[in-house]
Amino acid sequence: AACPVETEKCFWRKNIMAHSSNVSSVVLGKGSGRMLATGGDDCRVNIWSVSKPNCIMSLTGHTSPIESLQVNPNEKLIVAGSRSGSIRVWDLEAAKVLRSLPGHKANICSLHFHPFGSFVASGSLDTNIKLWDVRRKGCIFTFKGHKEAVRCLRFSPDGKWVASAADDHTVKLWDLTAGKLMFEFTGHTGPVNVVEFHPNEYLLASGSSDRTVRFWDLEKFQVVSCIEEEATPVRCVLFSPDGCCLYSGFQDSLRVYGWEPERCFDVVVVNWGKVADLSISNNQLIGVSFAQSTVSSFVVDLSRVPKSDSIPHGLIRDDQPLVPPTPTGSSLRRIYDRPSTSCSKSQSRVKHNSESERHSPSSEDDRDEKESRAEIQNQEDYKEIFQPKNAIFSAFPLLSLLVEPGTAKEAVKPSQAVDVQTSLPKQELVRTPPIGSSTSLTRTEPSVIPAARNEPIGLKASDFLPAVKNQSQTELVDEEAMSQIRKGHETMCVVLTSRHKNLDAVRAVWSTSDIKNSLDSAVAINDLSVVVDLLNIVNQKASLWKLDLCTIVLPQIEKLLQSKYESYVQTGCTSLKLILQRFLPLITDILAAPPSVGVDISREERLQKCKLCYKQLKNISNVVKNKSGLSGRHGSAFRELLLLMAVLD
Repeated sequence: AACPVETEKCFWRKNIMAHSSNVSSVVLGKGSGRMLATGGDDCRVNIWSVSKPNCIMSLTGHTSPIESLQVNPNEKLIVAGSRSGSIRVWDLEAAKVLRSLPGHKANICSLHFHPFGSFVASGSLDTNIKLWDVRRKGCIFTFKGHKEAVRCLRFSPDGKWVASAADDHTVKLWDLTAGKLMFEFTGHTGPVNVVEFHPNEYLLASGSSDRTVRFWDLEKFQVVSCIEEEATPVRCVLFSPDGCCLYSGFQDSLRVYGWEPERCFDVVVVNWGKVADLSISNNQLIGVSFAQSTVSSFVVDLSRVPKSDSIPHGLIRDDQPLVPPTPTGSSLRRIYDRPSTSCSKSQSRVKHNSESERHSPSSEDDRDEKESRAEIQNQEDYKEIFQPKNAIFSAFPLLSLLVEPGTAKEAVKPSQAVDVQTSLPKQELVRTPPIGSSTSLTRTEPSVIPAARNEPIGLKASDFLPAVKNQSQTELVDEEAMSQIRKGHETMCVVLTSRHKNLDAVRAVWSTSDIKNSLDSAVAINDLSVVVDLLNIVNQKASLWKLDLCTIVLPQIEKLLQSKYESYVQTGCTSLKLILQRFLPLITDILAAPPSVGVDISREERLQKCKLCYKQLKNISNVVKNKSGLSGRHGSAFRELLLLMAVLD
């Protein structure tokens, strides 16, 4: 039977029998708020729609109970960590395992996806934190510094920092661009369970089993405030999207906090027990909890929950003046759009994986991935959520989805009911960039020419047709029309013929010699289009790459990254990422090694090649830094490269 409404602010639907054994981990999708993933002692990961009690998909392959789960921001990937220390990444759209990431030696206690790029951070009972590149199966960094299990990980909104909370009573802040520890926050007297970044400001919140919630200033590296009057430990925290308050899930309630000064805006009685995760969608807070094999979902109507200084509950003493609230939208601290920073505090050990330690595909990994499979339990729901025909399903209000027909009238007042057809304007369903009305829309050639387009850049069909002097003229002489169309045709044929001959010459060198000589000949032709064509082939076969090849390709990559053609930039980014993942650890290890005793000609040659590559990579890193602030796909690619090049700084 449907569960009764608890309060005016909170209601919940049927419980879900999620697994055949005890549930050990639950996580919500943060994008739409509709997806729920559960992990159990039966070694399965089950995918659910929050609004429906039937399992959509079951992911198998782990051989030990699931300890931690995380869904990426666009809800297309899910990562699961097990008690044995293994990590698997699943592609939910393709319904298959994407990667297996071995490396930890004990339970996976925490996971988190990078806000952009294919990176995952994992924390373990072995006290280590690892940063993984999902696409390449590689471990980029191993951070060592905690003395006990790492219980929670969070990336900063700009992706440059990662915060870790552990059972050793500390919160550590790591700088990914510099690959080192920035600061260690101490003050909690018990294991730290949760940590969360403010969405805009340099502010961090942490909750501990010592029943306190602390707020930390990330600019001054000091505590801002501490809330200490709670009866039970905080289990999960989440800042509101506008950053005005912190929602905290406790054993029996949801509490809404402010921090300057520390105060409680509201307390919503929920009695959700072991609340595991919180998510906000359409002005509703969704919470999930689990007990044994059962998972329960709760919804709080945030329109009825105050998040400002109306009537503070407790926490403010009578002998202290009430500080006026900060106006909405203002910021007391810096925001995350800033240059990379460094800190002079003592560093914990950061291990950058060498060539010998990096993971490479093996027959054992292939066998593991073949044994992993996705069992689609409900084909209709699977297609609706993971393969939708349109992108507006996530905009539907969760309120109407979660409430049973018989309880909807009790939970929502008529004046607060949401009409799907009238409450969501069209411009919110299809997001389009704003266009200023004060400027005229003139057709200009873009600074970056896209790889896929419907018409030539800088060309108009009217330029190739004779001008119509008389509007009544409806027919053109065939010969005149054809002569106009042929304008420039001969020139284009000459260009394409020359390119074809150049590619034939490069192919001939490759067939009679090797890839290095063919690349030398392509560079000597002094035509970037030929270099791009050749790199597109070489990028598909990683075994062709050698250190000699890097010395030739890197100067060309620097040119490609600064090209106005999108396809050239994409090829350059792909080649550079491959070089960084395969050769950068080797280069840094060779340069850091002590000089050898005696004469070793081959070693000296390798050392000179590494020095040359290192110098070229330093030059390219300046280009990458300048372009990392771009928006969209290009900016994401350059920020991903910037992380990989952090060891060069």
